[in-house]
Amino acid sequence: MTEQAGVPADRQELRKTLKPRWVWAVALGSAIGWGAFVLPQDLLAQAGPLGASLGLVIGGALMCLIAVSYGLLIRHFPVSGGEYAYAFSFFGRTHAFVAGWALVLGYVSIIALNASALALLFRRLLPPVVEWVPLWEVAGWQVYLGEVVVASAALLLFALLNARGGTLSGRVQYAFCLAMLAAVACMLVATWLHPDTPLSNLEPGFPEGVAPVSAVLMIVAIAPWAYVGFDNVPQAAEEFDFSPAKAFGLIILAIVAAAGIYVAMLLATAVAQPWPQMVADEPAWGTADGLETLFGPIGLMLLAVAVVMGVSTGLNGFYVSASRLLFAMGRARVLPPFFAKVNGAGAPGRAVWFAAALCLIAPLFGREALLWVVDMTSVGVTVAYTYTCLAAYRLWRWSGSDQGDPSTRSTGRKVLSGLGALTGLLFLGLLLIPGSPAQLGTPSWIALGVWVLLGVVFYVMRLPASRQIDDEEMRRLVLGEHAETTWTTDAAR
Repeated sequence: MTEQAGVPADRQELRKTLKPRWVWAVALGSAIGWGAFVLPQDLLAQAGPLGASLGLVIGGALMCLIAVSYGLLIRHFPVSGGEYAYAFSFFGRTHAFVAGWALVLGYVSIIALNASALALLFRRLLPPVVEWVPLWEVAGWQVYLGEVVVASAALLLFALLNARGGTLSGRVQYAFCLAMLAAVACMLVATWLHPDTPLSNLEPGFPEGVAPVSAVLMIVAIAPWAYVGFDNVPQAAEEFDFSPAKAFGLIILAIVAAAGIYVAMLLATAVAQPWPQMVADEPAWGTADGLETLFGPIGLMLLAVAVVMGVSTGLNGFYVSASRLLFAMGRARVLPPFFAKVNGAGAPGRAVWFAAALCLIAPLFGREALLWVVDMTSVGVTVAYTYTCLAAYRLWRWSGSDQGDPSTRSTGRKVLSGLGALTGLLFLGLLLIPGSPAQLGTPSWIALGVWVLLGVVFYVMRLPASRQIDDEEMRRLVLGEHAETTWTTDAAR
């Protein structure tokens, strides 16, 4: 096949520099961003301490079920692109674009949300730093030039960090994760041991007037958003300096640690003061108020450390995943080949800076408008989760089958992959079916519709260029040395 003008003749590849502890930190730090520290009062209002804790634990367990499929596919397809590559291998080009476009939405949105959370932290702790030069209001939120500057500076700083290669970003991610874990442990132990925090503060377990099952389901439904980040691991698989078989264990450890942090911050917030009264007062940041009341500036300092580390690891981790996904889709020519260029540091620098450019628009719209994206993000990542589990289901064959590679015969793994796919469909149902306790609000539906429309336009525009690439060349571009794997031969056509 003749290469198009401007398209590199060789398949660009990323360097294998990522160590296991860095990959674990990418998964954990991406799953724990601003939400674990800013949203406990909202979770308590929806489900109470018992309902929210159960919902988070059940959601984490369901994510572990989905992670089984990720572990299996990373072992067989250790290439950048993750869900895009899996969907391509088993369902073809159109399905791959759907999965990839959904994930681009999720990853870029979460980068923007983490940057806005950093501005919110300064607005709560050091108002003079950000509350200068009022600009406009969006959905009742006053936007200041100061918070735009803070959020934009964070976006540019972590874009620069990622553009300098995986080794530096991996080391920073691991160090920040350790600091975050230490701060969370200190806050949980301190609040529970304080003489002014009786366990009666945790009562009742559920909000009045809310059925326990509905309360739990409302929290379970946001699990794809709450734990999104473990799926960053397959995006970085091409850069592992270790066996891809270890990826599954790293993902499970990250999900368990993330669930522990979510529940710890929820319980620390609830026990710091009687939670029903705290929810009724509608404070701007209930967690900060409780810790400040109990411990003064030291409590706020611990929270600030945890939030800064959580937001920083979220920014860093999702820059990793967003840039690798854009790189993989550019390498496959479904996005412009501009994204498929690797810089001198071995990083997809153009993809990193493109993600940064998209995110720099977000601080102009204020915090409230950005929150509309949260539910929409859950839809995007759930679509990708479901494709991954369906791909793993097709990969594995029943133990009694006499077809295919003997190493892919496993009834147990096929069943787990099927259950993971059903879990993904359950999450989609909770978000999309009218009458569900967790259905999308009108602003989220509008935002989702706009993103889908943009995806259709982009797909149609790139279709002529994509059709010039035959199936064999496309498999080489997406899967590299794994392109000749037998089960992809017919499925990707």
